[in-house]
Amino acid sequence: MDDSSSQNEAIELLQQLGLQEYEAKAFVALTRVPQGTAKELSEISDVPRTRVYDAVRVLESKGLVEVQHSSPQQFRAVSIDEAADTLHEEYETRTERLRKILASIDDVSTDAEVDVTHEVWALSGASAIANRTQRLIDDADREIVFVLGDEGVFTDPLVARLRAAQQRGVSVVLGTTTEAIRDRVQDELPESEVFVSGLEWLSGSIRRDDETEIGRLVLVDESTILVSTYHETAADGHKHEQAVFGRGFENGLVTIVRRLMATGLLPVEDASSGER
Repeated sequence: MDDSSSQNEAIELLQQLGLQEYEAKAFVALTRVPQGTAKELSEISDVPRTRVYDAVRVLESKGLVEVQHSSPQQFRAVSIDEAADTLHEEYETRTERLRKILASIDDVSTDAEVDVTHEVWALSGASAIANRTQRLIDDADREIVFVLGDEGVFTDPLVARLRAAQQRGVSVVLGTTTEAIRDRVQDELPESEVFVSGLEWLSGSIRRDDETEIGRLVLVDESTILVSTYHETAADGHKHEQAVFGRGFENGLVTIVRRLMATGLLPVEDASSGER
């Protein structure tokens, strides 16, 4: 990635974190120089000089920029680590506030009935799927069977959640697609049972035109299942993760995946047959 692409991505990320376009451009420009005047900043950032002062004023109020009241005024960005921590804290504060507000809003009663024996939902986006996975692990009472179709799924937050589950007495069984990933998983979670999967379709489809990749396959307490896949998006070439989530002992999706695990990976009991 060249400098121009990196700058554009940084500006986009800053906008996603709440900055306006000129504010984001001004901040990125200031990270490239020790300090600068409004004129210099305008030349580097392509922000109109008449808008530089407004942008810097906002950045200063957010603790991202320091101002030296000389003639002319000099501006400089705080360190990258300090700026990242400041933005993270602001984002976290807003998220927590949103959580409390949403929880305080009264529910609206409907006539819809919830039948968990036939509950299947679709979920999209790596962050949302990772969060759902972690919540499933947190809710586990007896057993977690987790097949890693993609090594990128095996993150530090996931390892921490699995360790916490083990500490409260939950059995953790992990499947991988290669010996190399198996060794890494075993090192991180030495108290877990780790296997190299016998399910060949986890590593790729037998169809040449099918580029779908399995991301993760999670079975919790033999009654809740999450299966995710990766699809390459044509727009940017990045992989997009999608998942289906099923819950309930009589759910067909749960039953099918449990049997696949039992025959292709490890001795997971199928309650419908009583066999291992």
